[in-house]
Amino acid sequence: MTAGRRVGGAVVRNRAKRRLREAIARSPIRDGREYVVVAGPAVVEVPFEELTEWVRAAVDVEDDR
Repeated sequence: MTAGRRVGGAVVRNRAKRRLREAIARSPIRDGREYVVVAGPAVVEVPFEELTEWVRAAVDVEDDR
C-alpha cells in the first residue's frame, strides 16, 4: 500500500493509508492473492462507506478474471 506526496503531507498520507487498511479489512479479500493499493487524494475526502464500496468493487472485478 502506498500514498504518494500528491495525496498530501505526511499526516494526510498516513490517514489515507489507515482508511484504506480498514476498508480492506472490511472487504472480502481472497487468500493467496496479492493486491497493490495506491491511494489517491480522494481517499481522504470521500465518506468511509463509499471508500469501502470502491475497495469491494475492485476486489469483485479481480475475482471475475
